[in-house]
Amino acid sequence: MRKIKKGDNVVVIAGKDKGKRGDVAKYVDDTHVIVNGVNTVRRHTKPNPMKNQPGGIVSREAPIHVSNVAIWNPVTQKADRIGFRMMPDGRKLRFFKSNGEQING
Repeated sequence: MRKIKKGDNVVVIAGKDKGKRGDVAKYVDDTHVIVNGVNTVRRHTKPNPMKNQPGGIVSREAPIHVSNVAIWNPVTQKADRIGFRMMPDGRKLRFFKSNGEQING
């Protein structure tokens, strides 16, 4: 089970976008995520008539390493660490390390 999942609200803790917040859009591989509105890059693209794609300069989000993001705790209004807790029925739940509250989802 991953500590950070798709849809989690995270804050960037290192790099050029340090301090920015956004939701995890998707996992690129095991160690990289794409966060909405964070780590935007500009790509020069050629037009592709087969895909009906115009050319020009396109802005899009680039992957960011999981170690450079931390989950946002809405109660403390800070970045937080995540722990796992085993429930009596065998489920594995995530919780915030700072205040022990369970994470939804």
